[in-house]
Amino acid sequence: MTAPAASPAARALPGSVEPLRVTKGHGTQNDFVLLDGRTGVALDADLVRALADRRAGIGGDGVIRLVASADLPEGAAVLAEDPAATWFMDYRNADGSIAEMCGNGVRVVAEYARALGLWDPAAGELVLGTRAGVRRVREAAGPAGETWYAVDMGEWRLPGGPEAAAAGADAQVDVTGLTVARPALSVDLGNPHTVLALADDAELAAADLTRAPVVDPVPPHGTNVELVVPLGEQRLQDGTVVGRVRMRVHERGVGETRSCGTGACAAALAVRAWAGPQAPDVWLVDVPGGTVRVATLPDGHVELAGPAVLVADLDVDPAALRG
Repeated sequence: MTAPAASPAARALPGSVEPLRVTKGHGTQNDFVLLDGRTGVALDADLVRALADRRAGIGGDGVIRLVASADLPEGAAVLAEDPAATWFMDYRNADGSIAEMCGNGVRVVAEYARALGLWDPAAGELVLGTRAGVRRVREAAGPAGETWYAVDMGEWRLPGGPEAAAAGADAQVDVTGLTVARPALSVDLGNPHTVLALADDAELAAADLTRAPVVDPVPPHGTNVELVVPLGEQRLQDGTVVGRVRMRVHERGVGETRSCGTGACAAALAVRAWAGPQAPDVWLVDVPGGTVRVATLPDGHVELAGPAVLVADLDVDPAALRG
């Protein structure tokens, strides 16, 4: 599809006197500031921090620039993997650090690309480049007729291998508010996660995630930490048996967030591993911002489905933002 031309105002660069056009969106309240890379806007750590600031900026768990894959060095690898991945999700954490990808963010980018006229779900999947590889997005049915997006999150793995799977853990995590360090399982979805199980909702509520959990051993690039309470299984109206889990998450470079897409996948995969070979392949993950659906796929991939909402288009004064 031919992309519509960007407006003159939207072509402004940070530091100019012209406004910077941004969009605010969220997926289960994991929220992002979105930028249209066709405008030529440069993205650096200072701009990310300013936009993500919840008092002096727009506010968000991260900033995402949708940019042509050919315009980024990282995009060359993506295009070599799949020439259809012409658009790239340039994702930054709220502290300005570069991140591999974000599952909730992928869905929000899909809704953004749709709004910009860059993707029509009726024409097929959105093939999106990320620093964790290619992600494919399709429109999917949510509860009560709600429109959701389903993302093939690619291959997942347990970095600790069969030994960690058998033991159920390969790390220890010390969380403020909990009495002792807990065993935890590492899960890799292109970005690192460490998942620990809690006994009940009271323990989940007692955890203080204003402080980063201490993980031992900590992965080289840090890790997201998911605290989970397994809630058992349930049978849906169509007869499908699904597992359910409640989760809170501390994201590296951000802090606690209302949701984390890759974290929800990691939580479901860890609980599924702990439950054994008869565990369901589909899981509902309840997070403070809502519910997402995680499904393991026959090819060793995992799929994440959930809502995506764009709430506002804004013109930002770059001088005031950096002031």
